[in-house]
Amino acid sequence: MLRELYIENLAVIEKAVIQLTQGFNVFTGETGAGKSILINGINAVLGQRTNKDIVRTGCKKAVVSALFDVDKNIAENLSALGIDSEEGQILISREINSDGRSVARINSRVVNVSVIREIGSMLVNIHGQHDNQILLSPEKHISILDSFGELESDKKKYHDKFRKLQDISRKIKNIKADESSKKQRIAYLTDVVNEIEGYNLTEDEDIIVNEEYDTLKNSASIRQTVFETNSILVGTDDEEGVDALVLNAARNLSLNSELHKKFDELAQRLNAVSIEISDISDELSGIVDSLDIDPQRFDWLSDRKEDIRKITRKYGPDLKDVLQLLESSLSELNELRSSDSTVTSLIQEQQQLLKDVTKLAKELSEKRKAAADRFTKQVISELEFLNMPNVKIVVDFKTGKLMADGMDIVEFLISSNIGEEPKPIAKIASGGELSRIMLALKNVIADKDNIPTLIFDEIDTGVSGRAAQKIGLKLSEISSHRQVICVTHLAQIAIMGDNHILIEKQVHEGRTITKVRTLENDERKYEIARIMGGDNVSELLLKNAEEMLLNAKK
Repeated sequence: MLRELYIENLAVIEKAVIQLTQGFNVFTGETGAGKSILINGINAVLGQRTNKDIVRTGCKKAVVSALFDVDKNIAENLSALGIDSEEGQILISREINSDGRSVARINSRVVNVSVIREIGSMLVNIHGQHDNQILLSPEKHISILDSFGELESDKKKYHDKFRKLQDISRKIKNIKADESSKKQRIAYLTDVVNEIEGYNLTEDEDIIVNEEYDTLKNSASIRQTVFETNSILVGTDDEEGVDALVLNAARNLSLNSELHKKFDELAQRLNAVSIEISDISDELSGIVDSLDIDPQRFDWLSDRKEDIRKITRKYGPDLKDVLQLLESSLSELNELRSSDSTVTSLIQEQQQLLKDVTKLAKELSEKRKAAADRFTKQVISELEFLNMPNVKIVVDFKTGKLMADGMDIVEFLISSNIGEEPKPIAKIASGGELSRIMLALKNVIADKDNIPTLIFDEIDTGVSGRAAQKIGLKLSEISSHRQVICVTHLAQIAIMGDNHILIEKQVHEGRTITKVRTLENDERKYEIARIMGGDNVSELLLKNAEEMLLNAKK
């Protein structure tokens, strides 16, 4: 469960430490107070996409951290990811910098955002207002049913086989291309292979040729440089070099060594310099000696350089691309020339795969239909409790061609009134009905997983009165076996909370800030009264709020 949430410099929230409890936690506050920012903060710490705009104006970064209690099963999953949960707890944090970059940590250790996203999916399930749109998209209904029926492994087994069937079918289609196109392709590839092979190219030859070409091209300049340098170092027939001058200087110091005690030492150092000059001169002469200038070799290098330029210009841009093209062209030629036997073998494999995929699709369809019976009964039971007593849910199956998810086209149909035929949800469900249907779905699917925390962001959209009271009761019921966190604007739901947290907007020193605090006793009574009557809280409203809170405890 989520034990504590810390938020710093996130939009209008300057700093907040939010203590959460097991059971039912409710967040209330005026419109615009920052309830959605709270959900954004939780999404951020769970690894969802963020942007720099959520950093509070004038601040370098926003920080969100969440302390979770974890049970043995989750601890084992975390251990498999290399995450230790000391004393049954982990701390996940996310820093979002004002330049858009972010850093994620688990127990102070930096991790990739994908890691906290994976771990977050084990710890928290968030239902936001946009999730209701899933019900309005029939193509997503099949995933809901599969999740309820715990058919993910069956679907993956089918999907892997289906993808293999697709790959083989695509390969057969390519090989069975029009014969004339095939001949044209063979002729083209043959020309490419013959042309490239005619150059007898080798790997990295362009680099080797260029280096040798540049060396020979610059040999005259190299010789001249060595000659001029050696003339300075060791002299010529007409003039002494640096080495002779240095030796003369050393000899002069030695001859006058009695004049100063340092002369001998300096003379020795000058002798060493003379030796070093001689060595350098010898190395320079060696460079010249190593230059084997062969005019015929230089002409060959020039021609080879031009050959490589032509072939890379046509098939490049680089020599490695030309050689890769040669390899792929040879491979494709072999495949095209042996296509007849290959097609026969592939067709046999395709036929067997088609049988396997069809069988798996039928098995998956049967399991879906069995799951659909249980699904509709449980959802109807939930909706009846949520003040939709005459609701009828039907899972409509249509059998189509083999697709990525099987052979079924699934859509949920609903009738909320007696005597009406079930119709697509998008055509007849109101906003309040969508909220209750989604809550019912969340509840029946939640029974299939072990996610310890459920978060509902305004699940009460479009409902009021008795329906709102039933949603509050249902959320309270769910919270008996897992932590529930709910952002609400309805008193009927807020009174059911075990832990009531207020989000309120204030102006401090000319800036808007949002404060988050836990309400106790009279504060909670006042907030319930405010939700019901607005800012004009009367004694009657306070009395009604007190009575509602007492009834909720019962």
